[in-house]
Amino acid sequence: MTGALYKQRGVSLVTAIFLLVVLAGLAVGIVTVTSTQQSGAALDIMGTRAYLAARAGVEWGLYRQLRTKNLCGNATGVVTTNSFALPAGTTLTGFSVTVTCTPTVNSPVVRYRLQSVACNRPAAGNVCPNPSNNPDYVQRVIQVDFGS
Repeated sequence: MTGALYKQRGVSLVTAIFLLVVLAGLAVGIVTVTSTQQSGAALDIMGTRAYLAARAGVEWGLYRQLRTKNLCGNATGVVTTNSFALPAGTTLTGFSVTVTCTPTVNSPVVRYRLQSVACNRPAAGNVCPNPSNNPDYVQRVIQVDFGS
């Protein structure tokens, strides 16, 4: 009988090591899932902010063209581009917008295509889009066609 007990003495050590390895694997999996979800949620929030910045650019362009007639002009084929950073102290701080207006004449109506591109890491001169490979780069584009 003492021989059977002697053969089982190392089993508890092997079981303990096995449990430690399994628990460590679970911990690594939980940390990986949690960090992935947090970075995904942060990018989702940045995407929403980029959409709102692009929408602000469209509204700015529409206001300038429809109220003051000085964004696109009336010349056919003349593309105008304006780039600017959004004001500090808001939730859209850090975003830049590039608004492009292209007029086309279809007699008797002048039509305009207004495109707003917003991004969080603009190129030089606050120009969006920025062809960077930064993993935190977020960009949204809104396009509006209208006539006057």
